Parts: sequence; structure tokens; C-alpha cells
Amino acid sequence: MLTEKQIKQIRDELDNCKRPIFFFHDDPDGLASFLLFYRYIKEGRGTVVKARPVLTEMFAEKANNYEADKIFVLDIANVEQKFIDTVKVPVIWIDHHTPVEREKVKYYNSRLNKNSNIPVSYMCHQVVKQDEWIALVGCLGDWYIPSFFKEFAKKNPELIGKAKKIEELLFKSPIGKLVKIFSFNLKGTTTDTRTSIKILTRIENPEEILKQTTPKGKKIYKKYEHVNQAYEELLKKALKAKKDKIIVFTYSEDKLSLTKDLANELMYQFPDKVIVLGREKSGEYRCSIRSNKINLTKAVEKALIGVDGYGGGHENACGAAIKKEDFKQFLKNLEKEIK
Repeated sequence: MLTEKQIKQIRDELDNCKRPIFFFHDDPDGLASFLLFYRYIKEGRGTVVKARPVLTEMFAEKANNYEADKIFVLDIANVEQKFIDTVKVPVIWIDHHTPVEREKVKYYNSRLNKNSNIPVSYMCHQVVKQDEWIALVGCLGDWYIPSFFKEFAKKNPELIGKAKKIEELLFKSPIGKLVKIFSFNLKGTTTDTRTSIKILTRIENPEEILKQTTPKGKKIYKKYEHVNQAYEELLKKALKAKKDKIIVFTYSEDKLSLTKDLANELMYQFPDKVIVLGREKSGEYRCSIRSNKINLTKAVEKALIGVDGYGGGHENACGAAIKKEDFKQFLKNLEKEIK
């Protein structure tokens, strides 16, 4: 988590900009982080970084065209130095992936504070101190129960029910449904995603969505239902996959990437297994890999040796992209690493 000094530094950065741009990861933690900052300052533009979580020089053009006076990077694992050098305005980068070294950037990484893997949405909530429900959705999306949870549960029992463990919160409670709703509203075309994000910046409370009490809430819920139809169909097929030490399920889908969500639910269903969910697209498998038992960061890194692909992430959740012809070899390598 952030220190009091760091909280003040970031809040000062937010308070002293008029035209910020926010780059954030396309998952509930990244989305919640953006929403927390945007709803606090009520200025700027949000840009979701889909597919590979890397800010390249290409994204600098977006910031420059917008004439941003400050850039906030939220939950993005890698920011290339060329991006920082090209934008010519202050860059504030808040993250919780493996720390890296960059110049000319204000870098806040929870792993540099006692090596703590704290979701970015938790740190953003430390800064703005508002919208607890959004912060909780982001934290739960990264399988993390924040320190404010008990107090939140007392005030909002209807969102928690009887759930206590992270798995129960994610898959057996209304707040867990909101995690999926956030995730599914990031799916689809860029235009659809932008519309959903814009609406979420204006949602006043979670009941608007869960009970569809306003046109805005109905719009977000309708998008969730649309994506959920495809998700449930894939989940039925994935649950039939062979239950070896590694459960592998692959599918082909051009428009929707549901690997993260499917992998998370399979990890809940089969907590002792390693889960590999692969979406075939453009000659490669784009994978989400999960495990409750194995340190995947090291295992995936070694499994990629001699394989045409890349990947990385957290101890229990990694992403990878592997060329189709090398996918079987990657699985063989991974199996060796988890023995």
C-alpha cells in the first residue's frame, strides 16, 4: 500500500491538473482505478489498454493529440521508456506488477513497499477516499480482500450476503456479480467499451446496476447480460475439459476475450489444478493461466524458454501469448515446471 507521503504526492498531482489522460488495464482492477481517479477530479479522458498491458510509443500519440497536461498510468505492467520520452508531460505510474526501472517518471509500486502485491484500485482509494464500492470491486477482481471490507460489509450487508472468503465473495454474492459486470463491460468493440466506461463514471450507487433502477444502470446490465450469454456457453464446455494436473481449454472467438473470467471461475471450481485458458486468434493462443498452489511467475517464465511467445503477471495469475505451433511445447514445459 501507499505511505502517507505517497498518498499526498499523488493527490497533489490529481489536484493540480486540468486535462489529464488515464491509461488503465482492461480488467476490474484497472477500470476501478480509473473510475476512482476520474470521479474525484471530474476531468480528463480514460483510455483502456487492451490485449498486451504495455504502453508503447504508439500511445504517446494519443496523449499528445489530446494535449494532456498530465498522464496517469494505472495497473499497466510495462511502460516503455520511449513512451515517457515522447509525451513531454509528467507521468505518474501506479502499479503492482514486478518492479522495473524507468527514468523521468513518478513511479509508485506496492511491491517496492515490503514487496506487497496490493491492487492498484486499493491504492487509488487511499488517495481519493471515496467510492468504496468501486474500490472493493477492483480489489476483489484481483482476488484481494481490502482492509476496509469488514466496515463496508456492516454498512452494505445486501451486497455481501453470507460470503466471507474471497471465492464466496466473487462467485456467491452481489458484489461479486459487480466484478463480472465491470469485466464484461470492457468486452467488445472500442466504441462499446468507451460507452460503458462513460456511463460508469456517472453511476451513483451499485443498486443502479444490480436492480436496474436508472437508464444508466439498465444499459450497463444489458451489456453484461449480452456478454454473459457467450460466457455461460463457453463455461459449460470448459467444465467438460479433461481434469489432469493442468486443465487446458482453448476456443476460437474473434470479438470477445473471456479467458481471464473463465480461468478465474475454473480456479474456483478446481482449486488444486493449474488452469490454462487459451483463445485462438491471429495464429496464436492468448492465454490466462491460474493456480492457487504454484508460483506461476517463475513457472511461466521458464516454460516460455525455447517457445515463440511472451507472458508474465502475478504469482497466481499470469497471461501469455504463444504461437499456435508452439502451444503444445509450452504445455509440456509448464507441466515440467509444476511437478
